[in-house]
Amino acid sequence: MSGILDTVDQRTKLVGENRLELLLFRLEGEQIYAINVFKVQEVQQLPKLTSIPHSSPIIVGVTHCRGQTIPVIDLATAIDMPPISSMETANIIIAEYNMTIQAFLVGGVDRIVNMNWEQISAPPPGSGRDNFLTAITNVNDKIVEIIDVEKILSSLRTDSLDISENILRDQLFEQVRGRRVLLVDDSQVALRQASNAMVQMGFEVVSAENGAKGLQTLLNWVDEGYDFKNEFLLMVTDAEMPEMDGYRLVTECRSHPILKDLYIIMHTSLSGNFNEYMTEKVGCDAFSSKFQPDVMANLVLERIKLLNQID
Repeated sequence: MSGILDTVDQRTKLVGENRLELLLFRLEGEQIYAINVFKVQEVQQLPKLTSIPHSSPIIVGVTHCRGQTIPVIDLATAIDMPPISSMETANIIIAEYNMTIQAFLVGGVDRIVNMNWEQISAPPPGSGRDNFLTAITNVNDKIVEIIDVEKILSSLRTDSLDISENILRDQLFEQVRGRRVLLVDDSQVALRQASNAMVQMGFEVVSAENGAKGLQTLLNWVDEGYDFKNEFLLMVTDAEMPEMDGYRLVTECRSHPILKDLYIIMHTSLSGNFNEYMTEKVGCDAFSSKFQPDVMANLVLERIKLLNQID
């Protein structure tokens, strides 16, 4: 168990190559689930937990690790699946999302697999289970379901996701009101929340569910002769997405003669210095962790100020 993530630093080389590594695990039964290794800090056997009175039903307690008190989320309960029956063999996966640390209670942890994002696809329409899935893939002829952790964590939030009124009153927004923004994200929860922020600022929102579709949207606009300079404001893209990740999307844009000057914000739950470094490496203009509407609004204001300097 202790060695499963020993080489995680080497895996940073996969980012920007449209590749990822998935940590595979089970809950109750034989179905295999996964999350991205880059979000995982540690895997442990289930320790003794301290209960929290009046907490969410999906929080089974807290544990202490490396000087931190970490909430433990019952992943099976969170996605409406049967509870784990054998706690003696259960594990917790400690992971960082949006600058917060939490642990997920799971059954057996299997292994790590190296994959290409082109091998990852959106859940099929009408599957009835895409309410908690962000993607699916196939490993050794078995379907692997990739959990939409952002949806689970959003159910635990109690803070407002609206932009502060004092920021919205900034007159700079009036200069570009009605301009188009492109949002690219495979999580419907994240997409709705980012779209809500952009609408509050007065922009026309177009969305795409992965990097490949986002790039195709931009290329279609190029073919139509769209006036990017005067009508487009910026693109906000997730990092992790099926078919084409955000890093590859940015790279493709920077190599295109018309799209190379787009203002691009990387908007991801993959927080930390490494992801800010990768954002800069591939050529993004800014970085923001998800679900921070005031941070996003201030980044938009910085974009408007930059436009004023250019003009």
